[in-house]
Amino acid sequence: MGVRKCLLCAAAVAALATIAGCNQEKHQAQTAGQKIDRAASQVAANTKDIAATAANAVDDAALTAKVKAALFAEPGLKTLQIDVATRDAVVTLAGSVDSDVLRKRAVQIAGAMGGVRQVVDKLVVKAS
Repeated sequence: MGVRKCLLCAAAVAALATIAGCNQEKHQAQTAGQKIDRAASQVAANTKDIAATAANAVDDAALTAKVKAALFAEPGLKTLQIDVATRDAVVTLAGSVDSDVLRKRAVQIAGAMGGVRQVVDKLVVKAS
């Protein structure tokens, strides 16, 4: 009977160890799954941010091109060196113009473009 008890105890210990091992493996699998889910969520968020940044850069480049084309189409402005830069739909005009009237006209043209949130005027009127 003593041997039988020992065998039963050994079998019970082995069964408990197996169950504990399964629970530990299950916990490890859940933890790994959670880590993968977090990583996938982070990748998705980063991808969304990168896509938004790229879209903003494309929009800014398009606004810059539209403003430059409109300034060039203006008879008094097309021969002038006006630099146009756009960031987050804020257009910055820099360079020099021949008169205050032309400076105001350049700012007005840039501000009239669809999608422009603001115009920063860094134009300088040349001394006559």
